[in-house]
Amino acid sequence: MERGSGSDHARGLAYEPFACAPALRLEAHERLSALQTSALEDRLARLEVVLERLERRLWLAVYGVAAGLLAQALQGLITMTP
Repeated sequence: MERGSGSDHARGLAYEPFACAPALRLEAHERLSALQTSALEDRLARLEVVLERLERRLWLAVYGVAAGLLAQALQGLITMTP
């Protein structure tokens, strides 16, 4: 093999990859975007849990008010009948 003949290049030897500033900045931005997306998904999951708890409490309050009204109506019927 002769030196400088270009035979290395002709055989398809790959050059070592190197990191340039724009590529590094792009990778950092992608990692940051992935972290932000993950944080938003975690926040959304926590909000969904809080909303489910709030909904359960709301329904419990509705059922409590309905039970109280029914109890008052039943008590009124009982006192009216001799």
